[in-house]
Amino acid sequence: MKKTHFPTPQDAEAAFYAALERADLEAMMEVWSDDEEVSCIHPDCPRLTGFAQVRENWAQIFDSGQRLQVHLSDQVIIAGMLFAVHSLHENILVRSGEGAGSRSIVIATNVYQRSGEGWRMLLHHGSPGPAPVVRRDLPLEAPKILH
Repeated sequence: MKKTHFPTPQDAEAAFYAALERADLEAMMEVWSDDEEVSCIHPDCPRLTGFAQVRENWAQIFDSGQRLQVHLSDQVIIAGMLFAVHSLHENILVRSGEGAGSRSIVIATNVYQRSGEGWRMLLHHGSPGPAPVVRRDLPLEAPKILH
């Protein structure tokens, strides 16, 4: 039985990303459903299915020493009484050891299910996002349009 009750899918999502940034395996797995049908897909990686595989993978990620800072953007939420689907951009800064880190964008889909223990994650799917676009050819002032 889980220790933490997440009253909304947004609460579960906030706990997921807080655990990710802290590299806290126990807090991460509190968010996940105990269901053996859970799935986790990281960018350019195979699908992991089942609570044990998902847990082992997060343990490996956290043991790597890399630390992530994640800023969420462009979130779209589809919610019902028992399920919620969140589509969003993870703007990630990866830090490993000393010095500046690398930046990337991951397009993520998180699926949550409501149970007697609150909302729990069933699926986290991340796909590589586009490289950040820096446009230097834009005018400093917006063009004026006359009607």
